[in-house]
Parts: sequence; C-alpha cells; structure tokens
Amino acid sequence: MIDIKALRENPTYFQEASLAKNVTIDVDKILDLDQKARSLNSDLESIAAQKNEASKRIATSEGEVRNQLIKEMRDIDTKVEGLKAEYTPIKDELDALLHRIPNPALADVTVSPNETDNEVIRTVGEKTVFDFEPKDHLTLGENLGIIDVERAAKTSGARFTYLKGDGALLQFALVQYALNTVMESGFTPIVVPHMIKAEAMQSMGYLEHGGHDEIYYLSKDNLYLIGTSEQSIGPMHANEVLPADQLPLRYVGISSCYRREAGSYGKDTKGILRVHQFDKVEMFSFTKPENSEAEHELILSLEEKLMQGLKLPYQVIKMVSGDLGLPAARKYDIEAWLPTQEAYRETHSCSTTTDFQTRRLNTRYKNDDGKTEFVHALNGTAFAIGRTLIAILENYQQADGSVVIPEVLRAYLGGREIIKPVK
Repeated sequence: MIDIKALRENPTYFQEASLAKNVTIDVDKILDLDQKARSLNSDLESIAAQKNEASKRIATSEGEVRNQLIKEMRDIDTKVEGLKAEYTPIKDELDALLHRIPNPALADVTVSPNETDNEVIRTVGEKTVFDFEPKDHLTLGENLGIIDVERAAKTSGARFTYLKGDGALLQFALVQYALNTVMESGFTPIVVPHMIKAEAMQSMGYLEHGGHDEIYYLSKDNLYLIGTSEQSIGPMHANEVLPADQLPLRYVGISSCYRREAGSYGKDTKGILRVHQFDKVEMFSFTKPENSEAEHELILSLEEKLMQGLKLPYQVIKMVSGDLGLPAARKYDIEAWLPTQEAYRETHSCSTTTDFQTRRLNTRYKNDDGKTEFVHALNGTAFAIGRTLIAILENYQQADGSVVIPEVLRAYLGGREIIKPVK
C-alpha cells in the first residue's frame, strides 16, 4: 500500500496520481474511514491499558474488592468486544480501498491515459531486410520441426506449444546465455515456486483492477500460478529486515509463467506470441532507496546487452503513466523488430516499483542512522523465451527456410551455425 501518512498530508497528489493511471479513488471516503479507524483504535489501546492496570490490582486484592475488580474486568471485555465489532469492518474497508491506490508515477514519467503516447527512447540496429518473401515464426518453426502447436492443442487446448529438438535446445541456450551475462553483475540464480499464496500475490500488487482476469487461481488451495517469477521472488523476504551491507540483493529467476491473455485476438493468438504458458528468465533487485535509480538503469542496460549480443534490432520505449499498471512507478519496454509483422513487438519490460511492493511485504533495512526504512524493489526481463525465439527465427531466416543460430548461442548448441528444415 501507499504510505497513509503521506496520503493524509497530500490527498490531492494521490488523487491526481491515481487519475494519471486511469484509476479513480475516493479520497474523502478513505480519509473519513482512516479517522474513524484511528479513533476506535485509540479507544481500544486506552481500554487495553485499563485492563492491564485492573489485572495488576486483581493480583494484589482480596475479598469484595477483588470481586468488584473482576466484574469491572468483565465489563471492560464486553466493551472491547463492542469496539472491535465496530472497528474491524471499518479497518477492512479502509485496507481494501488503500490496496486499490496505485503507486504514483515518478516525476519524469509523461502523464497520458494510454500507450499511444509512449516515447521511443532509442532505436538500436537496422531493421532486417530480405531479398525474398520472409516466413513468419510459426511457418518457420513447423518447417524446422521445432514448434508444434497442433499437437499441443490436442493435449492442452489452444495457445499452448511443444518446443522440440533444436527449439528446446535454443530455449536452454538462451537461459544459459542470460544467466552467464547477468551473474557477472551479481545476480544470484534462483528457481522459484510456481504457486504462491493469495496474500503474496496481493502484496505484489497484481490482484486489484482486473488482475484476476489474467491470473490462474487454484480455488481449492487458495493459491495462484505466477505470471512472472517476480511474483514469487518478492515475497521471499516478506517481514524481514535485510542487512544493509548485503544490498543490493539481486536475483535472477528461472520459471514457467502462466497467463490467461484475456482479450488477445488476431495475429497475436497465432503461433507462440501470446500463449498461456511460457518460460522466462527474470531479474529482481532489492536496493536502498538512494540507489534505486542506478539499479533501474543497470537492469535496462543488461536487457540491452543481451539483445545486442543476439544482434537483434530493437527499440526502447518509456511508458506513459496510463500504461504502467498498479505497482510500477516507471517502466521501460524493449521491442524487437519482427519482419513479417513489419513492427516492433515487446520482448522485455523493466520496472521500478519504488517502495510500493516492499511496503506491502514489510521488507526493510536499517539505514546509516539506524532507522528502519523500506527497501525499493525493481524487476526486468532477461529473456521471455517464446518471444525471443520468434525474433530469432524471423530475423535470422534464410531463403531456403533454414535459420542461422546467433553467434553467442552456438557454444550452447555444440558449435552448430544453422538449423535446417526437416525433410
């Protein structure tokens, strides 16, 4: 949640910041509930002090005096029950409304309601041009014998896939290449749980404002399937005070990811661009607030380093406020050029959530003055495997339907340079 003290001091700021993310909040109602909750909580604390004092007196009293004190204690308990009955629904409603307040965008983020105003920060590499009619990734993948969506549909339904042979080997090559690259910057590899508790998912900020539409939920177990390993890494350190000398604490998660992809249609549902299950390598950092900006730039630079290593043409996009989602205060996307779509398509994202997630998770550290503060949390894609495979297949294809293996991946495929169509 956001800092309630900050909301009390500057409600207009949070109201406007929420509107910038296309979220309307009832600030007056929130502040009214906050005032009522604080008043009732104060009464409860006062009664608790009275009860404590009465307990001490009972321990040292006898006879009628002791009986009278016991009666007073029972009266106090009755009053407490009444106050709690009044306090609990108010506090629950307040917490629910506070959870719906998005993380305000940082000052350098453009305020705009939708993605049409997203800014191209830079373009790297020349768009791939062929002297033949290029094939799309699905046609290439089927001809190479490495992608099979038809048999996956028999097994699991639409928008699943089998990666076979060199497709599977390319996946593991990408994983190893990503790990080798980001580990040099201090990221510790971690294989994460794919199912997390409801409170963990809520703490990461993915349940409000339609989040359920994208997430698979196991109702019998009250568990959610993760849509990114970020959702599993963040809660690792819930309710912990991290040692300052260990910050930044950097992880690189390897996991399958599960998304409903509600509302997807047209070209996006063909092939493996938008599927319900895919694998991803994801960077995640906990850092001191004063180092948060530098950490964001580091994660973005590592994403670009990986793309440049693959020699794929791409552009970096800075998202406007209305395209940030609930947790992010600033977000960059990397989009790779796809020749058959004649468009750049997203392959990476890179976000800072400042102290929004860590405040919900209660993840802190002690600063140089010995004061406990919330750390900042940041995340960024190393590789979303399916989308990276699409970009490789389409940009590295040749006229005969074969695909050249990017040079940085060849060592992981026995030194081979090319994948040929299946005869």
